Amino acid sequence: MEIWTELDSVVTAHGDRIVLRRRGGLFDIRFNGWELMSNHDPRSEIVLAETVCRRLGTQAPRILIGGLGMGYTLRATLDGVGSQAHILVCELLPEIVAWNRGVLAPLAGHPLADGRVTVRTGSVAEIIAAEPAGFDAILLDTDNGPDYVVHEPNHALYSGEGIDRIARALAPGGVAGLWSATRSAAFEASLTASALPWRCERISLGEPGQEPFHMVYLIGSPAR
Repeated sequence: MEIWTELDSVVTAHGDRIVLRRRGGLFDIRFNGWELMSNHDPRSEIVLAETVCRRLGTQAPRILIGGLGMGYTLRATLDGVGSQAHILVCELLPEIVAWNRGVLAPLAGHPLADGRVTVRTGSVAEIIAAEPAGFDAILLDTDNGPDYVVHEPNHALYSGEGIDRIARALAPGGVAGLWSATRSAAFEASLTASALPWRCERISLGEPGQEPFHMVYLIGSPAR
């Protein structure tokens, strides 16, 4: 049996340790010892993108993706839109961008090499706040969900104020999709209080009746 090999690591400004590991053809990225993402089963990341892309109403959409991960959400987004789309990927850590340009690049078919993609390192919350009506779609996979926030400042994304900022960053008719490992009663209460149109879709990852699942929260743009 092969053992895990640590390929690279980074310690963030907050003291968190992010590690890229490999065992044969399996890669994972760990946060303070906990698995953050892997290429074992990327279906939920792909479904997040497919679910949002089906709701796009323009041939030249402006799309913001928060969280690069291993590139699967970006790849599925690229596959779901046309040649006139422009996709801005915001990734907090430049090291994760570098890994996706290097050893992780083949996993999702080198999505960062696509000319429709622009990458920016930094906080996606800052981009959202600075771009009113700037995007036809926003896809957020920055944490393990509203109840399992990895980057502490991202708590603000799931607050009532954060939900309002996400909605205001959408162009009329736009949609935001947020990935979550679990259903979040607190987040749903905030969504309901916002009076924005929203829904929660369950993503199955195994056999019917006994499968694990993740969630995608969809939020519509406010009336203007």
